[in-house]
Amino acid sequence: QVQLVESGGGLVQAGGSLRLSCVASGRTFNGYFMGWFRQAPGKERTFVAAISRSSERISYADSVKDRFTISRDNAKNTVYLQMNSLKPEDTAVYYCAAGGSLRPTVVAAYGYWGQGTQVTVSS
Repeated sequence: QVQLVESGGGLVQAGGSLRLSCVASGRTFNGYFMGWFRQAPGKERTFVAAISRSSERISYADSVKDRFTISRDNAKNTVYLQMNSLKPEDTAVYYCAAGGSLRPTVVAAYGYWGQGTQVTVSS
């Protein structure tokens, strides 16, 4: 069992930055592939970024490539999402997830989810 708690969301103007954090507790954090997903109102949850156990494999959705950076600190049981050059279309609830090693871009591949943190980007 893994418990995930996200933080760092908020309201920011277009072009601004936010850093999301996700702290894990329970089973060994560094045993899990970690991902960030987002869900806008009325839309499906979609992949944002994923990182492997030792950070050797990283992937991004095309829509956030070159703007967002995922990283992890296994000593702190924490995964981060640095979001730069934010756009109004980045507005969503952002979720941290654990698992997903076989299909890191797929929602159903992750077994553990946080409660989400709201990111709102104003134009």
